[in-house]
Amino acid sequence: MREAVAEAFRNRPHLVDTAPGFLDMRVLSPADNADEFWLLTEWTDEPSFRAWHGSHDHREAHKGIPRGLRLDPSGTSLQFFVTVAR
Repeated sequence: MREAVAEAFRNRPHLVDTAPGFLDMRVLSPADNADEFWLLTEWTDEPSFRAWHGSHDHREAHKGIPRGLRLDPSGTSLQFFVTVAR
């Protein structure tokens, strides 16, 4: 389903783009595993992300996920980082 997932990200509804605290989003795929996708978002702070993650718009934004796609819980996690330098 790699191409269907990539296409869904390319055509995403951009609902997160106007969420308070949202700064940027990148969708990455490791060069050695094209079936894997990494979603990297940048926020002004963790509370802004958590507010978005629990919102109606978050659920709406995921309606474009290809039918039949199942996330592997063992490979799915949230990690939070602090910017050290740019």
